[in-house]
Amino acid sequence: MTVEGTPVNPISVAKSGFWAGLHPGMAMGSLGMVLVFVAFTVVDVEGAGAVFAAVRSWIESTLGWSYILAICVMLVACLYIMCSRHGKVRLGDDDGRPEFSTFSWLAMLFSAGLGIGLLFFSISEPMFYFDNSAAFGYPNNPHADMAGAVDLDEARAADAMRVTYFHWGFHAWSVYVVVGLCLAYFGFRKKLPLTLRSALYPIIGDRIYGPVGHGVDLLAVFGTVFGVATSLGLGVKQMAAGLDTLFGVVPDLAVQITLIVVISAAATLSAVSGVARGIRIISEWNIYLSIVLLAFFLCFGPIEWLLGFFVTTVGDYLLNLVPMGLWVAAEAPDAAWQGGWTVFYWGWWIAWAPFVGMFIARISRGRTIREFTIGTMFVPTVVGIVWLCLFGGNALYMELNAAGGVGTAGILDLVRDWQLEAALYGTIERMTDLSWLVWSMSALATFLLATWFITSSDSGTLVIATMLSMGDDHPPRRFRVVWGAAIGTVAAALLLADGLQALQAASIAAALPVCIVLLAMTAGVITSLNRDSSAVPATGTD
Repeated sequence: MTVEGTPVNPISVAKSGFWAGLHPGMAMGSLGMVLVFVAFTVVDVEGAGAVFAAVRSWIESTLGWSYILAICVMLVACLYIMCSRHGKVRLGDDDGRPEFSTFSWLAMLFSAGLGIGLLFFSISEPMFYFDNSAAFGYPNNPHADMAGAVDLDEARAADAMRVTYFHWGFHAWSVYVVVGLCLAYFGFRKKLPLTLRSALYPIIGDRIYGPVGHGVDLLAVFGTVFGVATSLGLGVKQMAAGLDTLFGVVPDLAVQITLIVVISAAATLSAVSGVARGIRIISEWNIYLSIVLLAFFLCFGPIEWLLGFFVTTVGDYLLNLVPMGLWVAAEAPDAAWQGGWTVFYWGWWIAWAPFVGMFIARISRGRTIREFTIGTMFVPTVVGIVWLCLFGGNALYMELNAAGGVGTAGILDLVRDWQLEAALYGTIERMTDLSWLVWSMSALATFLLATWFITSSDSGTLVIATMLSMGDDHPPRRFRVVWGAAIGTVAAALLLADGLQALQAASIAAALPVCIVLLAMTAGVITSLNRDSSAVPATGTD
């Protein structure tokens, strides 16, 4: 078999019975994997929490450097492919054209790739890096310390934003670009199944249809479930804090589990309705509502200061992009910080990559490689940086100019108390004296947390069902329901086992095997583009 022409997928799916439309072995194996994890966690919550913490500690201390190296390799690969002669290759037939408008396309990929994370960390993360108390046993910001910005002043605030951009910028999105490009190229141009295994065809050939291929797709399902569950866990913690702010509801574990059930049900309904309807419409409304929230932070913030801060911090980020990306901490305190933040983020992006990449590939048929790369890496990075600067910048300005002195506005205290989910609402509360507007914007932020997660979860649910149906664009709806429930169940189990720490540990651990696959995929797509005679520039405009 060859990828020239239109190969036939030799893997059969069940034609009838309960597993109709899916590969029975893959479906049972993936569900069994999730059930074993949930049973292990629920039976011994404390023991499970200890295991998660031990796994995370081992990975951070032993293999954290490998995540850093892998992300850098993928970023370089993205830039190479984008600037190479293959930039005009179309992801599909030469005469194919995009299925979705540019706005709908960008809205869906932004909703799938970021969403909840930006709302959760946009204020708490730069505020943590601005702090210099080392209250958690390691430096709050080694990069600022090495630059000599050790006092709570504007220089340290700029360094705090620089590191935040680093964790949410080009490095993060390059992972999604690699996976999405590989899947779209091999799935739509080479006519292989729209599953992760297809990207390894240049390396292992027809073995993608055997046990090796099955193992790769199971890893993708594993990473998707735990990556999305991590985001759901973070999201419901912040939604619970929002309900406390709005209605005085105590944000305990019962409330968080209830929110998981409600949000998972809504996400499942969206996934059942498909991409062109539920997912597209909710994604577009996410953008409209986010613009309203961004406008609030801009109009009620120190506009002139924010504009200057934006220019300064973006320039600082670009100048330090390579040194930050290659830095591996040598001292134990710095290594603890890097493991808790940078390695966690890189693990999170890698764990998310199979599902976000496949979803982006699913909605990118007909676009050129250069258009795909620019749209998927540069546009979301720029929008994310603007978002982070407006949210985090306002909070930093409040602390820099607090009436009682620097660091006394109250937001920094929330972060020191590890109430990360409350930092967003604490900032909104201090933006204006208009109580009705504070309530409205807090309600909007809480609603956005729900809708952002719905678009992430429904995308993940659809992707899992697509992989288990061997690349079918329209997998059986009943299994979209099954996997929507499975993701919610895993998130609930992780919250039971030590909350945020377990969520972070699961994300980092899930990324370890996926990381190896992603590096192989990167080599595979470059090899195919350089050697495959059919990978010639397509006619038409970029």
